[in-house]
Amino acid sequence: MTQADKDQRDLIRQLGGQVAQVAAGAENALIRRRWRDVNALRRPDRAPVWCRPMGCWKEILPQESLVCWDPELRQVEYALRQTLYKHNIGDDSPVEPYFAVPAVFDVHPANVWGVDLARRRPEEEDGAWGFAPALNGPADFDRLAMPAYSYNPEQTQRRCRWAEDLLGDSIPVKVTAGPGFDSGTLGTDAAELRGLEQMMLDSVLEPWLLHKLMRHVRDARIGLLDEWEACGLLTPNNTGPMICSDPLGPPAINGRFTLKNCWCAANSQEFDAVSPKAWEEFCLNYQRPIFERFGLVCYGCCENLTGKIDAVLSIPNLRIFVCSAWTSLEVVLNRIDVDYVIMWRQKAGDVVFAEDVSAVRRGLEEGVRRLQGRCYQIVLRELQTLAGHPDRLHVWTDMAKELAAKYA
Repeated sequence: MTQADKDQRDLIRQLGGQVAQVAAGAENALIRRRWRDVNALRRPDRAPVWCRPMGCWKEILPQESLVCWDPELRQVEYALRQTLYKHNIGDDSPVEPYFAVPAVFDVHPANVWGVDLARRRPEEEDGAWGFAPALNGPADFDRLAMPAYSYNPEQTQRRCRWAEDLLGDSIPVKVTAGPGFDSGTLGTDAAELRGLEQMMLDSVLEPWLLHKLMRHVRDARIGLLDEWEACGLLTPNNTGPMICSDPLGPPAINGRFTLKNCWCAANSQEFDAVSPKAWEEFCLNYQRPIFERFGLVCYGCCENLTGKIDAVLSIPNLRIFVCSAWTSLEVVLNRIDVDYVIMWRQKAGDVVFAEDVSAVRRGLEEGVRRLQGRCYQIVLRELQTLAGHPDRLHVWTDMAKELAAKYA
């Protein structure tokens, strides 16, 4: 090993140690308690506040700022620096006391669906992409394959040993398996296969074809759920922001958890433009068998659920109702009782493009004043740019925390 290689590894261990120190701190314990209280419908000291930089990471942490040049080490460095930067922002980002190594699952066919997925790329940087669907007519549906998933223990252990050797005793390594945040969302896969505009047309002109598509993506997702449970490595996902909570479901048997120990998060963004009746027919009814497998459900994202509240509340294990910036908070407060958590989401464009944040503050204060007495979260997601305001996430976080405490 050259000195340069050793320097890279030493840096990774230094960063890993810093993350472990944050995870073990009293502030992180308070953050975790805050999320657990609100998601258990207990009154926290204040509502938790969380932001997700997403596309603006390239402004916050540009690639040229990284030190490691080895591609694999560079990925680890990036992940650790992201965690430390979020800690610097000061929002309620819970930090786990381990470095997660996702279990490896093979899929057959290799392209998942039997057809190759593609997108129309933008001509300019940061432009909008478009769908280039593989299913352009009824005959193309005959080419669809049902993906089969299988746990790969050899590759998983290889990755785990590599991470343990890299990180040493700076931070423990843990193999994780199971649902991410949007495990109950089906519309994303459907739109990649068929195209969003065509799905909307199908709902009116060829509903049988849209039903066929939704059955297929539902059954594929259920197959993945089955493999997660069968591999014996399923990891409860009640740890990260938004769904950090008390343990869910029954105790593990012989160390094996089930999906009843996990949250399912889902949305219906691709069906935002259809009627409540069509959304329930083509989306929600296909999601229900998935929801039944889990302990608790978080529903919604950026779509407008104002006219769909009753159907969302019919999900038997629903705990978090996502009130997007396009959903009427007034209607939500009038229709949803104290048995649910309201995830109150902010409009990213209003936050980052404002030259004067006084209007942002007024909007936050009006919202938390109305939410006072409820169990709720304040969430700012899908940020694609900071629009020349590098301190905006710090400023927004400080405002949101201050106002959440004022109206606690």
